[in-house]
Amino acid sequence: MTGHNSIIARATARVLATAFYIMLCCGGPFLFAEARSATPGKPNLVVILADDLGYTDLSCYGSKYYETPNIDRMAAEGMRFTDGYTAGPNCQPTRAALISGQYGPRTGVYTVGSIERFPWRTRTLRPVDNVEKLPLEKITLAQALKQAGYATGLFGKWHLGDDPQHHPGARGFDEAITSMGQHFNFKTNPPVSYPEGTYLADFLTDKAIDFIQRHAKEPFFLCLHHFAVHSPHEAKQNLIQRFEGKPPADGHNSPVYAAMIASVDESVGRVLATLQELGLDDKTLVIFTSDNGGVGGYERLGIAGGSITDNAPLRGGKGMLYEGGIRIPYIFRWPGKIPAGKVCDVPIHSVDLYPTLLELAGAPVPKNYVLDGVSYARLLQTGSQADLSNRALFWHFPGYLGAGKGTWRTTPVGVVRQGDWKLLEFFEDGHLELYNLREDIGEEKNLASQFPEKVAEMHALLKKWREEIKAPMPTPHTPEAGAQARQPDTPPGRAQGRRQQVKRQAQPQETEE
Repeated sequence: MTGHNSIIARATARVLATAFYIMLCCGGPFLFAEARSATPGKPNLVVILADDLGYTDLSCYGSKYYETPNIDRMAAEGMRFTDGYTAGPNCQPTRAALISGQYGPRTGVYTVGSIERFPWRTRTLRPVDNVEKLPLEKITLAQALKQAGYATGLFGKWHLGDDPQHHPGARGFDEAITSMGQHFNFKTNPPVSYPEGTYLADFLTDKAIDFIQRHAKEPFFLCLHHFAVHSPHEAKQNLIQRFEGKPPADGHNSPVYAAMIASVDESVGRVLATLQELGLDDKTLVIFTSDNGGVGGYERLGIAGGSITDNAPLRGGKGMLYEGGIRIPYIFRWPGKIPAGKVCDVPIHSVDLYPTLLELAGAPVPKNYVLDGVSYARLLQTGSQADLSNRALFWHFPGYLGAGKGTWRTTPVGVVRQGDWKLLEFFEDGHLELYNLREDIGEEKNLASQFPEKVAEMHALLKKWREEIKAPMPTPHTPEAGAQARQPDTPPGRAQGRRQQVKRQAQPQETEE
């Protein structure tokens, strides 16, 4: 064999090996073609995820300025949750929890990027090193549904690794196009051409509808993950004009932001119309939600956060573990299966979606795989499920999120909610805050001093959970303690690579994420 031919042969072998790896990771046609052909009666599953959309940013959640007729229709024809929660105060931990079904201490994903993004060295604690890509050993919801016979597709923001091994196309999705960063003149992975002036939300919706049309005769799992309404705040001019001159209401006053929400709403309407045209309405569960709270509500707390909206009556916004950062819209529509017009106040969490969709799909939990959430399939179909009302929900954020001008959206904190009660433990100084959310949704009255027994009960519950899940804690800010920070579920080689990457990074920028 000549040198030239040898090079070609080696290159071909690498390509084939990579292709096989990708098929193996996502459960390609060689593994699951038979299962897909034998799955009559399984519901189609559509998850529409907005980015940075706040709790009150929809008409059906109280906005008098933003207009969302299609999402409102979903709420009128399905079930709207008042106490829906994300797994984290910003996008990456929530996305990891949704797709893995696990809390942050199991995935190692707590925030966005490395811990060096914000100047934590001005603080008393060293954060836990963040895992920047969803570990490959995690079995994604797409992989589990694919094995159960579903065609799987994701279009939009992924944010859990864009290299070939971590791209959604290698994590259980038959088809995947990712994009984030810009709303016009955007880049996609893999690269896809589009007409000049195309708006990203429209592009992603086109791809989602095409996927639905091509898979109308088999069960499908579709993730339409919008980058809107994340910054940079850009919108189509005709929609901006709709809101110019409209009187502001309750801190909602940006025509551009309103236009971005309107584009997401248009997307929902187009998806619903496609399902109806194809006769798939009563065969399809459509879910609409957000990845964290809205970017707003900071100024009332003395935080230089750069608000674009307001989450009132909730406290704070994105990047915070108060309600404004983690309580979000959650709407489920499935005609004939979910009661129309139902409003549910049972608390649900990002980690619950995985077991819920598996149960609705009649799919087993992957063998020897831990799921932290519980299924609320019965709740969706009956409107009540008493055993969920008083269960505990947990958050663990062992890091920092800056906000500019020396202010902070959050310092390291742990949170537990059970029933009407919510406890926050701030790790820097150990102080505790207790709120009764039924009576005080705005978290204005810290009741810790008035209810010491409830504080002790909730604190013990939180500490027991951290111990059981082996949640790593931030350490005192010293070189010795910092070197010992645990990296959950992360091989030494990967951790070493991240430390080297951190050394190469420039001075961190204080951004929204």
